[in-house]
Amino acid sequence: MRVSWFNFSLRAFLQFLHFAKGLIETDSLSPTVYSLSSTSMITTIENYLGNEATSLLGHHCTTISKELLHLPGPDVVDRLFAPSDRNARVLSNLQRLYAHGRLGGTGYLSILPVDQGVEHSAGASFAKNPIYFDPENIVKLAIEGGCNAVASTFGVLGSVARKYAHHIPFLVKLNHNELLTYPNQFHEIMFAGVEEAYEMGAAAVGATIYFGSDDAGREIVEVAEAFRYAHQLGLATVLWCYLRNPAFKKDKDYHLSADLTGQANHLGVTIEADIIKQKLPENNGGYKALNTGSSSYGKLDERIYTKLTSDHPIDLCRYQVANCYMGRAGLINSGGASGEHDFAEAVRTAVINKRAGGTGLISGRKAFQRPMEEGVKLLHAIQNVYLCNQVTIA
Repeated sequence: MRVSWFNFSLRAFLQFLHFAKGLIETDSLSPTVYSLSSTSMITTIENYLGNEATSLLGHHCTTISKELLHLPGPDVVDRLFAPSDRNARVLSNLQRLYAHGRLGGTGYLSILPVDQGVEHSAGASFAKNPIYFDPENIVKLAIEGGCNAVASTFGVLGSVARKYAHHIPFLVKLNHNELLTYPNQFHEIMFAGVEEAYEMGAAAVGATIYFGSDDAGREIVEVAEAFRYAHQLGLATVLWCYLRNPAFKKDKDYHLSADLTGQANHLGVTIEADIIKQKLPENNGGYKALNTGSSSYGKLDERIYTKLTSDHPIDLCRYQVANCYMGRAGLINSGGASGEHDFAEAVRTAVINKRAGGTGLISGRKAFQRPMEEGVKLLHAIQNVYLCNQVTIA
């Protein structure tokens, strides 16, 4: 009895230490040096937002009310996934994802994705920082960065699985668009099977569907079948819900429109993706733009644009959340390409996602296309948005 009570007390103490660590802010480039500073955290966020700070931090949503949403929280697995048809093994792996890293226990996710070696070519992706040709450094960055999970190719994660699969949840990306075929094409093809990811010890599998493409039908059927099998084996599922069609580029790039990406999200949760990855919306009116002249495309209702969204970036993102069954499936937005203002852009995206009701960020190139210490600092900057109590649901 004494041994049992001792084990319980020790476990509770360790959980408290882990929780306390999640509430603190990185004080330097070292991933092991922290200091409590809630005030400096919000000040840093405001500085990154610059002229947009008031608009983004003070916005109140009058489109889709926050009261209608299923919001992230410490009980997200029990509250949102347990009532579903997911089996106990899926729930266990979802709990692994939500309990790990600096955001562990908050209901939010910070994931490092490095599948660009296939999707964007290894040379183009790693030339800025060649250490990431070595898969071990990808996993090290995710661990040092305090991420909930590391997402990469079957080959990358498989090459170091025995050393690291028990240290951080693995998210195995099953399919990819390879860019070696000439001319380049945009077809997602399977590079790995669900059972291989399961045997590796992964917590989840991921896949991309290019909704709107001429290959979308095949990809939907293929990924839906893979996700069904993944759930049978107890793996969580993450879907990259991307749009791909040359016709979506007109006066604007409607691959980033709230109405079209929102519908892609809705198709994604229809095949029971547990988590949806989507690009942050930058505009709206994709359906309208594609229904000009004699063309006829899809279905729309004017209230999408007058009642359910506005031009504000948080309202556009909230429409994406609404299409994820009002937040029953988590929406994580992508961090985008690396550039001159990576920290400011990453923090801005995190603020919009969190205030819209999203579940987190999946940011790769901004982190791994720089020295590892800076990459760690960037990942912590993203996580600090979700740890900051002053950044609330709009």
